[in-house]
Amino acid sequence: MSGKDGIPRNTDAHAKRDNTDSSGIVVLCTANVCRSPMAAALLARRLAAMGVTVPVRSAGMIRCGDPPHREVVSVMSSYGIEISSHSSRVARATDLARASLVLAMARDNLRYAVITEPGAWPRAFTLKELIRRGEQIGPRPPGEPFAEWLSRAHAGRERTSLLGDSAEDDVADPAGGPRRAYAATARLLDKLVMRLAELGWAHAEPHP
Repeated sequence: MSGKDGIPRNTDAHAKRDNTDSSGIVVLCTANVCRSPMAAALLARRLAAMGVTVPVRSAGMIRCGDPPHREVVSVMSSYGIEISSHSSRVARATDLARASLVLAMARDNLRYAVITEPGAWPRAFTLKELIRRGEQIGPRPPGEPFAEWLSRAHAGRERTSLLGDSAEDDVADPAGGPRRAYAATARLLDKLVMRLAELGWAHAEPHP
């Protein structure tokens, strides 16, 4: 089942609630009409399939009220996800302060998050960066709170890593390109969120 924002909801009464903070995950890109709504929907679906109920929302940096690009709607429909009712929103400091995890699509989005809410720094990563660090420390083991796993992933980070752009950290924005560019981005995001779900949730058991 999908909510009005196009993100699948797990309605299974027996679904486990993960010990990730109930304020959930914020996925951040620039305009919130392309990368972040795609990534949020794909991650939400992946977690729901694992029986994990963690709220996943998306936001942007610049405008509210814009619909997703028509290419995004088309590409996501091929994944069985309805996203046409999505409306862009700007991430506020309160959104970022409450989030248990902020997933940025690129370094410039991560900079925005940390400048808007400095306290989010230990919980804010680019998607690629968190996967890279998660692979270094290993999957979250059974019983470990999500916040502790995230803290281990954050250890040793330097704020200089926020500077500039990086192919290693950034998911390129397909906005304005052909449909095949959107489709390629969706395939990449689906692969990335699958790996993140494996690292952060697949092996963990929620606390009561």
